[in-house]
Amino acid sequence: MRILLRDGMETPILTIGNTVVTASQAMAGLGLLVLLLLVALLVALGRMSRQRALEAASHGERAQAADSHIADLTRAHAEMAGRLQAFAEALAQRQADLGRSVTERLDQVTQRVGENLTRGTAATTEQLQKLEARIAVLDAARDSITSLTDQVTGLKAILANKPARGAFGQGRMEAIVKDALPPSGYSFQTTLGTGVRPDCLIYLPGDARALAVDAKFPLEAFEQLRLASGPEMERVAEARVRSDIGKHIKDVSEKYLVPGETQDIALLFVPSESIYAELNERFEDVVQRSHKARVLVVSPSLLMLAIQVVQGLVRDAAMREQAHLIQDEVRKLLDDVRRLVDRTGKLKSHFGQVEQDLSDIDISAAKIQKRGSRIDQMEFSGSSAAPEALPNPIARSVAAE
Repeated sequence: MRILLRDGMETPILTIGNTVVTASQAMAGLGLLVLLLLVALLVALGRMSRQRALEAASHGERAQAADSHIADLTRAHAEMAGRLQAFAEALAQRQADLGRSVTERLDQVTQRVGENLTRGTAATTEQLQKLEARIAVLDAARDSITSLTDQVTGLKAILANKPARGAFGQGRMEAIVKDALPPSGYSFQTTLGTGVRPDCLIYLPGDARALAVDAKFPLEAFEQLRLASGPEMERVAEARVRSDIGKHIKDVSEKYLVPGETQDIALLFVPSESIYAELNERFEDVVQRSHKARVLVVSPSLLMLAIQVVQGLVRDAAMREQAHLIQDEVRKLLDDVRRLVDRTGKLKSHFGQVEQDLSDIDISAAKIQKRGSRIDQMEFSGSSAAPEALPNPIARSVAAE
């Protein structure tokens, strides 16, 4: 395109590739550029004015909205203040109610705690009293245990000493015999015709021969057997048990079985149930030997049983001895019953006679009552016919009057 200037000259001022730009073209382009710039400026100003208008409108709307929001906030603040005031009042009322409730509850809790403390104190006092009673019982039990310990210690010392052990067995045997038999049924340390003195002689009713009892049982071998710590020591202790007991059984059989003076058997008293049980369990041959020698080994319970049998025999013998007296008393009782029957018959006859007399008295009383009624029904008016109407005896009496 070519642009003609007023001077009609076209002067090239710029060449771009094959394209030549002249001054007129440059001026035209510059003018066009200026025009474009103006148009753009106008468009920008228009936009800016519209934007400002929009911003002003928006600012107004925002201000109005802000005012409305502020008014809403004011109203909300007022409402909130009212609510806060109401809430504060309600909270104060609640606090007052809570204070009263807490005070009442504290009073109730204090009262309950006081009552619980009182009951707890009473219960604690009662428990302490019971505890004191139990402690007293425990003290008594401790004293009893201490006493029992002393007794066990003393018993151990007694069992360790042979003379004391013999005295212990003798005392226990004597206590069993004395508790069950009368004084005439036994004797202690009585000398026989052979010069030996058994520990006890028990007399059976109807038999002149006494039952001999020995209380010197050998316990040293059993103590050695108890303290044995090995099989070899146990065998040695068992051999000693058989030897000692066999010798003692032989001595009892030879000394206390006296024909015509003692019974055919004798009793060997063992003062311990455990030793008696061990003897029968582990030394059955020794027990059989004692049976053959007519010596019975008895424990305290078996001796008590034997004594009870003797007691029954003594009671039966005493009853047989008193049988004739019982018969005499029965005869006298029968005589008394016969006399009672006779006297009862006589009393019955007396009662029958009294009953007959009472019946006769009733008849007489009835007759007297009838005659009195007749007399009460009579009329004494002075007429002469009245006496004739009366019965004869009464009429005669009235006429006589």
